[in-house]
Amino acid sequence: MAKPTPRQAGLRPAFKTFCVSGMGTALEFYDFIIYGTAAALVFPQVFFPQMDRLTATLVAFAAFGAGFFARPLGGMVFGHFGDRYGRQKALVITLLLMGLSTFLIGCLPGQAHLGTWAPALLVLLRLVQGFAAGGEWGGAALFGIESAPPGRRGLWGSFTSMGIGIGGILGSGVFALVSLAYDDQLTGIAWRIPFWLGGVLVLIGLYARLQDPPLEPAKALPVRVRLPLLEVLRRRPRAVLLCTGVAFGYVTIAYIGSTFFMAYATEAGYGSTEALVFDLALSVAIVLSAPTFGHLSDRLGRRWVMILGAAIMALGMFAFFPMLQQHQVGLAVLAYVMVGVFMGATQGPIPAFLAEQFPREIRYSGISASYQIGAALGGGTASSVATAILMANGGDPTGVAIYGCVALTLVALCSWGLKETAGLSMAEVDGFAEAGRSGAVGAEGAASGARSRIRL
Repeated sequence: MAKPTPRQAGLRPAFKTFCVSGMGTALEFYDFIIYGTAAALVFPQVFFPQMDRLTATLVAFAAFGAGFFARPLGGMVFGHFGDRYGRQKALVITLLLMGLSTFLIGCLPGQAHLGTWAPALLVLLRLVQGFAAGGEWGGAALFGIESAPPGRRGLWGSFTSMGIGIGGILGSGVFALVSLAYDDQLTGIAWRIPFWLGGVLVLIGLYARLQDPPLEPAKALPVRVRLPLLEVLRRRPRAVLLCTGVAFGYVTIAYIGSTFFMAYATEAGYGSTEALVFDLALSVAIVLSAPTFGHLSDRLGRRWVMILGAAIMALGMFAFFPMLQQHQVGLAVLAYVMVGVFMGATQGPIPAFLAEQFPREIRYSGISASYQIGAALGGGTASSVATAILMANGGDPTGVAIYGCVALTLVALCSWGLKETAGLSMAEVDGFAEAGRSGAVGAEGAASGARSRIRL
């Protein structure tokens, strides 16, 4: 048997890492996406039937947002667990929690059978989903970044971003197939099928995560911090604040794109199946663009890719709504693809960019706490705020576009304030972050920083 070429040998750990950080996240965010899809298309009739359509959608999005406020707690708990005892254990637990809560949502009777208990239990299960997702993203991102070969952290970190897009494809694709099979009648048993399937699909991700990870185990770290989150706040408060700002702005845009845009499409006269196809096109674009821009950030630096991506996305917000209002399916698909590509410009570099702001022994806590606080404040309110703005402006989406631009401006400003570490090795990143604690960078760190600027 011929020996594998160096290129083939290099692809094997990349694929293994992708299966854990990318596909595992895909299965978790499949669960997340189908909830957002159901909140836009089904839950208003099933759980809030006494309200008018737009108001019920607003309330359904509020229930969707409730899960975001459990995410910071999940990020703190699993961040501590991952820094102290290893990434793998935390990632297995988050996957199991997400799968169980998703399956139970699919079993939940509507208000017609349980009365007010139905929406209450829906919110409770959504909180469990949010708690699990709070620990998922940071751990999956670190799995890729800390396993990456030199000069590839942006690309390997983008496996997590690709996983989010793949989860969107799976979620939208399953909902689209169910919608076609049941002739757009999703309010019966049809909407439950994607949730039941999500509970089963989690077993695939669980298998991948139970394999021996290529990461250095927590017990082998040179320093084990007793309370990682307190160390993060003591040593890196500025990084936490700026990373939270990046997460707030980005996740605001991400959930406007993945949930509000779908609800807007149905409100604008498109059918449920067409809206699902639009969301599918957006997810495909993210899967292709996220690694492209993640790799570009390895070459040009994280900050410039993030800032330029935010600027282009801001312009795209004003182009999106007029394109959708033409009521041409082909043009609408193009609009969603455009948004997906622009979202990938920021989504691709974010995992590596945020992770590189913290040293290894507190990295899981640092990235999870900052990202999930921003996600709770931004993503937890994005769909509801956008819907409220649309209602206040009599259906004119210009205010929503302005709202998106404000969020993207925050992404650009906070990205500018973060340290550029794309040209450094992982060991230098750890030393660079440690130097920030004392306010001085040693001669070696300064020299490596100069080398990185020359390369950039």
